[in-house]
Amino acid sequence: MESSNNVSQKGNRYKIKVTQNGPYVVSGEVPISEQIIHVDSDDQCHGWDEGKKFTKQDNCALCRCGKSSNKPFCDGTHLTVKFNSKETASHESYAEQAEKIEGPDLTLTDARDLCAGARFCHRAGGTWKLTEQSSNPEARKIAIEEACDCPSGRLVAWDNEGNAIEPDFEPSIGLVKDPQAGRDGPLWVRAGIPVESADGKIYEVRNRVTLCRCGKSSNKPFCDGTHLK
Repeated sequence: MESSNNVSQKGNRYKIKVTQNGPYVVSGEVPISEQIIHVDSDDQCHGWDEGKKFTKQDNCALCRCGKSSNKPFCDGTHLTVKFNSKETASHESYAEQAEKIEGPDLTLTDARDLCAGARFCHRAGGTWKLTEQSSNPEARKIAIEEACDCPSGRLVAWDNEGNAIEPDFEPSIGLVKDPQAGRDGPLWVRAGIPVESADGKIYEVRNRVTLCRCGKSSNKPFCDGTHLK
């Protein structure tokens, strides 16, 4: 389990800059790799597999318009397609955006606007129902697994002492691949890497967020699952 202080300390040597009508500029030799949604024998999304790893670069530009022929890197295509990158995401904290679902031995918080459509929350009746059944150790265990697999951090599980139960990541960027849906998903930013808006404001630093890379989210720079449509 990671504290918020540990997360921010891990990621503060790196940065992702959202540029006006252009790419994400990444600094600090952030590790980048494919992160593939694992589908179990019951056809449910359950865990992650790592795919291709990319060579670390001190600075790189990652495609945000969805049209680059050199993905995940920018090749300048945003200039020819007249990409409109207007940021519409809230600068409210996660706590301000999330609703709370309380169970007997677990609490779940849910910020719906952050959903990236990864579907880990569907298994075994769903994270919400499992939270309400969390006096059952197996239900509690699965609810925590599902919340921790959520790449966007829409869902966060909390113990009865009020501590967030978070996966322990190293600062990195995952290129989400969704073989079940046949789609490439968002950039999965992990371990508190700051994301700076085009106008210089830092979004809340979190252990996990997902950034749009199809160019069509209505919650830019964050993913809203539009790549699935």
